[in-house]
Amino acid sequence: MARPGRVVLAGAVTGLLLVMFGKNMEIGTTPAAAVVPESIDIPSIDLEAPLMKLGMEKNGEVELPPYEKPKVAGWFTGSAVPGEKGASVIIGHVDTKTAPAVFYKLRQLRKGETLSVERSDGKVVKFRVDSIEQVHKDSFPARRVYVEDGLKLVTCGGRFDYAKGEYIDNIIVYASRA
Repeated sequence: MARPGRVVLAGAVTGLLLVMFGKNMEIGTTPAAAVVPESIDIPSIDLEAPLMKLGMEKNGEVELPPYEKPKVAGWFTGSAVPGEKGASVIIGHVDTKTAPAVFYKLRQLRKGETLSVERSDGKVVKFRVDSIEQVHKDSFPARRVYVEDGLKLVTCGGRFDYAKGEYIDNIIVYASRA
């Protein structure tokens, strides 16, 4: 678990990349305002979770789901709606101080497994896992996550740094429409 205020992602780099590539960065807006993802289902790791909207903090970092809602993941509203063209990003915690959180088993996903995202327009969009990587937070692949097409699921992982109160890595799942 990262300590509060520390964003799982490289927020400043993310903001810069999204601006460079013309993404809408206004807090609270969505690329397809009428359609939002509502839930995610990953049968192979027994995960069904509601999704909330996540925007940008004033400091340019991506919001995280609140620690008080460990079983909720969040869709970054500056990314595409899952199933639409573009990069779509869903973020969730790996754990809390006392228990596993929504993306605790994310690192167990394997290439070829499927997942689905239910949207507010009634569509259920299916995805197939292309790859999973663990990267040090200092080497976060912001362009690949926030610009390249496909669904990305992001959480913390690796070794926990007790001095900093956070994990040193991110686990990123890359998936394409099935």
